[in-house]
Amino acid sequence: MASADVKKELLDCSICLNTYTDPVTLRCGHNFCRVCIDRVLDTQERCGGYSCPECRAESEERPVLIRNITLCNIVGSFLPAQPDQESGVVCTYCVDSPVPAVKSCLMCEASLCDKHLRVHSKSSEHVMAEPTTSLENRKCSGHKELLKYYCPQDNVCICVSCRLAGEHQGHKVEMLDEASEKKKMRLREDLQELVREEKEAKEKVRRLQKHQKKMTATVSDVTEKVTALFRDLKRQLEDLEKRVLSEISRQQEQKSGCISNMLRQLEIKQDKLSRRMNYIEEVCNMTDPLAVLQEPDTGGMCDTDGKDKEDREGPDKQNQDREDLDVGLISLTLQEISEMISDVKRGLFIGEPVTILLDVNTAHDNLLISDDRKTASLSTVRQRRPVTPERFQYYCNVLSTGSYSSGQYYWEFECSAGSEWEVGMCYPSVNRDGTSSSLVCNKKCWCLQKAGKQYVALHDTKIQLPSNIVSTKFRITLDYEAGKLSFYELCDPIRHLHTFTATFTEPLHAALHLVCKPEKGYWVRMLDCE
Repeated sequence: MASADVKKELLDCSICLNTYTDPVTLRCGHNFCRVCIDRVLDTQERCGGYSCPECRAESEERPVLIRNITLCNIVGSFLPAQPDQESGVVCTYCVDSPVPAVKSCLMCEASLCDKHLRVHSKSSEHVMAEPTTSLENRKCSGHKELLKYYCPQDNVCICVSCRLAGEHQGHKVEMLDEASEKKKMRLREDLQELVREEKEAKEKVRRLQKHQKKMTATVSDVTEKVTALFRDLKRQLEDLEKRVLSEISRQQEQKSGCISNMLRQLEIKQDKLSRRMNYIEEVCNMTDPLAVLQEPDTGGMCDTDGKDKEDREGPDKQNQDREDLDVGLISLTLQEISEMISDVKRGLFIGEPVTILLDVNTAHDNLLISDDRKTASLSTVRQRRPVTPERFQYYCNVLSTGSYSSGQYYWEFECSAGSEWEVGMCYPSVNRDGTSSSLVCNKKCWCLQKAGKQYVALHDTKIQLPSNIVSTKFRITLDYEAGKLSFYELCDPIRHLHTFTATFTEPLHAALHLVCKPEKGYWVRMLDCE
């Protein structure tokens, strides 16, 4: 029982599933029959790469087969002790003790050891085969004759009688060896295709794992950057809050002091006025005219000079500026919030805003360019501009005046409702005449296209985008060194539409094309982003 387990676990080739014959070892440590692994490596040779059938360890060069002497010795010492287990088939005629068979006679339906094989009939009718216990499977179930042919039409093995007089009569048949080789050839081709697909799958897995690793690193970096930005923003806001509240407290203290001083002055004045009023009432209540006339006019009270007149005209008016908070100063301080937000935008967003200006020297003759060079619209009247190598002659295209060969930027545009266009960026070497000057499916252009209600991302191919885009305003961002050009819909919230990834080799100009339907009044306007 233990010996049988040893053979099953250790002495069977994983390719032929039989006991090792001349076992060899690959560099990965797995063992195979020399004939078996040679056959597999021959098949893999056509695919341009090699791999271990067990662990799939890959090698660009054909592996060197090293004879496993230890395993050879184990197999050699094991087989004599287990003669009846070498092939699982024993001699039919050795009834006293089981002796391993070396051949099976398909005619006699018997298995023969080496001794009985020597005395067996050598007639051609007696077909010898490798030892097998399934001799009945080698004969036709209907005619009990040896299976010698293969019928591709019915996909079955047949005997001579089946071919000549049976249901396969008239069918085009093949010899078993010929049919077997054809099937092996098809299987080898299938194996090559499977090896190729497996290689492609491994490469895709490798790329996806690499992308996932890169994305994880990017997420970590961006998260750390955003956290740091908001931490700094909170600190700046807290500092600004303290300064603004301190300024308000300072002004409050200053204004309160002024008001308190004014109140004291008014209280003194009020007291003087009260005493004067009492004095006047007393004089007015006198009945002796002589006594009235002999009383002084002031009675020792406050004088009604020019200063009193000025005070009566309005102390509030004189001290209006001193009594109110300096809201303007506070507002100027609070404007630092806008600067903080701008700093955050610069820290979070890969680029600085730019306003695109259109180059009239490149504009097609049916394109009207506004005086501020920000709007392009269609006209039925040609503008009679000079024909130059820079000007687009075939399509209603125009490029920007400026170009970008490094750095990170973004710009925005809006379009008329229902208009049809392509807007994006392209190389200055784009053709200016003929059908090759189209911005559609051009390897020198990266654009967003609107055709009817459909939106498409265009480079050398078309990529369909969601059809639920409703905004007429869009943003384009460029990271030249990273080779990324992205398109966004300016809705609430802003929505990413598509990102092109490329290795830019020329400066990039903003580019737009309006579908030539002047009667529709189509236009595209570049927005201020400064």
